[in-house]
Amino acid sequence: MRDAALRHRAPYSPGLLAGFLRAGLLALALAAPPVAAGEKLVEIPMLAPKVAKGELPPMAERLPTTPRVVPLSAMGRETGQYGGTLRMLMGDQRDIRMVTIYGYARLVGFDVPGKLQPDLLAGVEVEGDRIFTLRLRPGHRWSDGHPFTAEDFRYWWEDVAKNNRLTRSGLPLALLADGKPPRFEVIDPLTVRYTWPAPNPKFLPALAGGQPQVIMMPAHYMKQFHQKYADKAKLEAEIAKVRVRDWGALHERKSRSYRPENPDLPVLDPWINKVAPPAERFVFERNPYFHRVDENGQQLPYIDRIEMSISTGSLIPAKVASGEVDLQARYIRFDNYTFLREHEKRQKYRVLLWDQGTGSQIALKPNLNTADPVLRELFRDVRFRRALSLGINRRDLNKVIFYGLGTEAGNSVLPGSPLYDARQAQAFAAYDPEEANRLLDEIGLTRRNVERTRLLPDGRPLFLTVETTGESTEETDVMQLVADDLRAIGIRIFVRSTQRDVFRRRAIAGQNEISVWHGLDNATPSPDHEPEELAPNNPTQFEWPLWGQHVATGGKEGEKPALPAAQRLVELHRQWAMSVDAAQRERIWREMLAIHAEQQFTIGLVNRTKQPVVVASDLRNVPDTGIFSFEPRAFFGAYHPETFFWAKKDNRP
Repeated sequence: MRDAALRHRAPYSPGLLAGFLRAGLLALALAAPPVAAGEKLVEIPMLAPKVAKGELPPMAERLPTTPRVVPLSAMGRETGQYGGTLRMLMGDQRDIRMVTIYGYARLVGFDVPGKLQPDLLAGVEVEGDRIFTLRLRPGHRWSDGHPFTAEDFRYWWEDVAKNNRLTRSGLPLALLADGKPPRFEVIDPLTVRYTWPAPNPKFLPALAGGQPQVIMMPAHYMKQFHQKYADKAKLEAEIAKVRVRDWGALHERKSRSYRPENPDLPVLDPWINKVAPPAERFVFERNPYFHRVDENGQQLPYIDRIEMSISTGSLIPAKVASGEVDLQARYIRFDNYTFLREHEKRQKYRVLLWDQGTGSQIALKPNLNTADPVLRELFRDVRFRRALSLGINRRDLNKVIFYGLGTEAGNSVLPGSPLYDARQAQAFAAYDPEEANRLLDEIGLTRRNVERTRLLPDGRPLFLTVETTGESTEETDVMQLVADDLRAIGIRIFVRSTQRDVFRRRAIAGQNEISVWHGLDNATPSPDHEPEELAPNNPTQFEWPLWGQHVATGGKEGEKPALPAAQRLVELHRQWAMSVDAAQRERIWREMLAIHAEQQFTIGLVNRTKQPVVVASDLRNVPDTGIFSFEPRAFFGAYHPETFFWAKKDNRP
């Protein structure tokens, strides 16, 4: 039936590309010029043999009737050519998710300036931030050629999200507005609608995230693993074969799309994983039904394959320098920059420097819920947090560690955001040990021991344990300088490194005193991004894990936020979640950022530091500059890696 349907489809006309978006609140932020009518499509060489044998339809029939056009000329990019393999190195098998992140195929996605636009969807219509009508692209297909339709949304909603075995913890927060779920409707085979009783402005940004909110699955494939649809004997045989406890565990394993461990799972991404873990080398091949095209109507991606080899993380910089990769940023740091530059010409690659997109490359996060009652009271005193910030010489730190290329600032949004405020970025960020000492004296920490270390109210020396994941020498180098600065104002810190999982567990349990982490994940937000990082709302927040747990569980667990400023942040976050226009959301964001600048809940050190990006010399369309961040750009994702291509046809066969 599928092949017959493909044969009888009306052929794709490139001239249709100019007006593929329906009317709605979302429109293309980067308007692409129309494709020349009648432009002859050139079949992808890798797929041409299958097309010739009748195993695949020709390109015109594989594309949606209205594909998404990637406007290369408006982006200052070249039209590419097909072929080749792109090599990457990763330190863990779980990193196969990076291809999903980099590919950044989402129902809606953020462009480089941070605006939402349809991607997998043809368009979205929004009414009062309560009613969202999602319209699919006619003729769009999963990677196995099966139509992508409203049934895939219905299946996820009725048979996964509302199934107690598959969704034991209830609906995701992005699908709740004022604690209530939406009404889901299938309008027609290409249209679905979600209607909430209250505004839900977090819905669309959640769909566009680096790790997106899932609201659809390939129903035609997944039904064979669902007890409602599957043959019982076949299902039990598959459970035994995979060695899982029941059909729910089987369904979960088979359905993972973010970390694509199941090569048989149909996807909508530009590349498809062909190797099941465990493995030391994963191969991703082009999706013959990918929905994006260039301005000439040629289907993307240009590159045929991505090869991801698994290595020891600490060895990756050396392997990069020996020419074993074509595109690499993960597992290399700024302190590798000089070493990598030394091998550029010999190994035929370039080392670009992109800006890090976090609010601070390294931030100190005093645990306001720490189990030590004396330290807990001290950390909750804003004067102490300000004194910590004022006592750190960011200029020296920037020069010594980052060669002066970073920006000395607190944990704040960056100039690329419309919410940026230079005064907030510099609040309590100047080196002022005299004022830091005054604040500590004012608190009452006036007594010192013979080593000039201040004494706590109970007579103990003011020794603080600062915990890190131990994954970066950069962190330990920074903390050595910070320790010297703080010793001068009577505070001794000791750095303790633990494995990441242990680090997280200790923080959530209140055992950490101060955690070392990065600043805001998304430091270039627009008012339409949810300000979830700024308020207590989940137990993984290192500065207030118990307060976050209390909010996340509706007061059932954790502790109620004790500080008025934190309570106000919770209220503002709630107001944002109920907001109905951008102006209201902007006011909320600005107040929340002002509270953080005043309260110094997290202490940023340096931001806009540089991320080395190693690019093979013959790899084209990789921007010379960019912002490297998980949110909202999915690292390379917003820069369209499906348009990267090899300058030489015989490169990387």
